[in-house]
Amino acid sequence: MDACGLIVEYNPFHNGHQYHISQARKASQSTCIIAIMSGNFLQRGEPAIIDKFHRAKAALNGGADIVIELPYTFAVQNSDRFATGAIKTLHKFGVTSVCFGSESGSIDPFLYAYKTLKTSNHVFEKILKDNLSGGLSFPDAATAAYGTLGLTEENLDLSKPNNILGFSYVKAIQEYASSITPLTIQRKNNDFHDESIKGSIASATSIRKQMLHSESIDTSVQNAIPPETFKQLQSYKEKTSIWHDFEKYFPFLRYRVLTMSIKELQNIQGVVEGLEFRIQQTANDATTFLDWMRKIKTKRYTWTRIQRIFIHILTNTKKDENYVDCSPSYIRILGMNKQGQQYVNHHKKNIDVPIITSIANMNHSILSIEERATKAYYSVIPAHLQRKMFKQELQPPIII
Repeated sequence: MDACGLIVEYNPFHNGHQYHISQARKASQSTCIIAIMSGNFLQRGEPAIIDKFHRAKAALNGGADIVIELPYTFAVQNSDRFATGAIKTLHKFGVTSVCFGSESGSIDPFLYAYKTLKTSNHVFEKILKDNLSGGLSFPDAATAAYGTLGLTEENLDLSKPNNILGFSYVKAIQEYASSITPLTIQRKNNDFHDESIKGSIASATSIRKQMLHSESIDTSVQNAIPPETFKQLQSYKEKTSIWHDFEKYFPFLRYRVLTMSIKELQNIQGVVEGLEFRIQQTANDATTFLDWMRKIKTKRYTWTRIQRIFIHILTNTKKDENYVDCSPSYIRILGMNKQGQQYVNHHKKNIDVPIITSIANMNHSILSIEERATKAYYSVIPAHLQRKMFKQELQPPIII
C-alpha cells in the first residue's frame, strides 16, 4: 500500500483542505492519505481554536485515512524545523510521496530553487548573516539573500507563506528522505492571510477571525467548512464553552512573566539577545495580549517568532529541551479509518520506531513535553472539565 503524506494544522479543517486531500490522492495515486497534524499549539505560535482530537475527527471524516501527531517539539518551530520534523516522521511511517499546497502550483521551481541553494549555499549564508546583522528579520533577510541567487518572484516567490513552507518541505525531503516524491497543488481562490471570507473556499485565518468575532458559526463560516467540521466545532464549544485564542491565555502569561526571574525567562526556548528584558518590561503596561505583542514587536523580531516564545513560556519549554535535530522516536496515531488500519497492519513490521496510540505507559522526554503542553492548552477551560479533556491523551485513537 502506497501512502501520500500531508503536513497540516487544520485550524479548522475547511473546504480547501478537503480539496487538498482529494487532489493529493489523485496526484499521488496513493491508496492511503496520512495527515501529520500539529497538536494543540501551532507552527505560527498560536493555540489551535479547538483541540487536536476534534480537529483529527473532522479530518478523518473529510477524507484523511490516518491522522498522526506532529509533536510539540517539532510543531512550534520555524518553517525549516517544522518541515524537518514532519518529513522525518512521515519517512519513518513509510510514505512514498508528500503533497503540499502552494502559490506556485508546480514542483519544478521548488526543485530548481533547492539545487540553486545547494550549489551556492556559502553565498546565501554570508548574505543572510549580513542582512541579519543589518537588523532585518529572518524572513526579510532570507528573501533578500534568495534574490541574490536569482531566486526571485519570476521563478519562485519565496515571500509567499505556502511557498516558504513548501520550499522547506522540499529541502527536508532532499536532505533527509530522498525516497519521498514531493508533489504540489495550487491553492484555490484565497490567500493564506486573507482575513475575510470570500466564498466556499476561504482561508483558515478568515474563518477563525469570523468565529472569534461573533462567538458563533454564522452562514459565511458554514459555507466554507464541511458539515463534520461544523459538528466538531459545535461539539467542542458545547463541552468547553470556548474557542481558544491568545487573549484567553493573557492573564496567565502576564502573571508568569512578572513572577519569573530574568534568568528563568532567559532559559525559555527562543529567548535570545536580551529579549527577556523587553518581554518583562512591557508586561507591566500591557492591557491585552495584542497590546503586549505590539509593545514587544520590532523590525528584527517577527510576530510569529514572538508568539512562539509566548507558547514556550506558557508550556515552560526550556532551551535544554530542544529536540528538533533528533530523529523521531515514536509515531503517535490520533485517529484512522479502516483503510488506515490496513496500512498500519501492512507496514508496522517495517517501522523502526514505536507506534503509539496514547501517552500512557510510555516514558519519553518528548512525550513529557507533550503532556505539559496539553495541560497548558486546557488551562483556560472550566476547571472541572480539564481532567476530563486531558483523559483523551490516555485513550485509544479515534476510529471511524
